Amino acid sequence: MPARETVEAFVAQVLRGEHLEAIRDWYADDASMQENQEAPRVGREVLMAGEAQMLARAASVKTELLSPVVVDGDRVAIHWRFTFTSKKGHVNAFEEIAWQEWRGDKVWREVFFYDPAQTLRQG
Repeated sequence: MPARETVEAFVAQVLRGEHLEAIRDWYADDASMQENQEAPRVGREVLMAGEAQMLARAASVKTELLSPVVVDGDRVAIHWRFTFTSKKGHVNAFEEIAWQEWRGDKVWREVFFYDPAQTLRQG
């Protein structure tokens, strides 16, 4: 079970835009991430590679915490907004709920719940 301070340190790192570093520092070696009902991606190195690919497609990413983080034992829920600016200047805001299961001080399982239509909108 993570201490609230541990989860807050993880969130602070993501809010600073240190997305890859947060995966490196806070995810278990055998961690998994799952997008809605898609098949999970497994393994910290796989997760970091996927994040690096996503970040490489954007000129910038602004990260916001929209609600207080919920910590209940090994379960953590985080309501994020990510605002992506493409290399062509298009802006797209994307909200999700990250539902995490922690083992000690590491994220072990994570499922992202969001409306996929958000990925089609551009400002």
